[in-house]
Amino acid sequence: MAELNIKRLIECREKNGITKMEAAKRMQLSQPAYLRYESGERTPSIQTINVIANVLHTSVEYLTNQTDDPSPVSYTIYKASDPELFELISQCKDKERNIIKRILAYATMLETKP
Repeated sequence: MAELNIKRLIECREKNGITKMEAAKRMQLSQPAYLRYESGERTPSIQTINVIANVLHTSVEYLTNQTDDPSPVSYTIYKASDPELFELISQCKDKERNIIKRILAYATMLETKP
């Protein structure tokens, strides 16, 4: 199993502007457990690395030195914490590609308007 790159973990947390305590909370970890991961004292399981990557908006591959691209390769959306986005994805998941592309173009247009 690939090892967690501590430097990248810290870099991603800081890039997201969150404290160690907030990171632990968002990852549903105890603060001491998270601190052990960030100090290199403990190695998280692959499942925990996946949670860390999701919270820090990056990928497991980036956190484990398998790529130099920090972009996420997947997202996990929970209905309880983000019901609107969850519903949007539910509505779109079985649509044809051209409809999804139109929705994306519309979302991009909304993002650029003041």
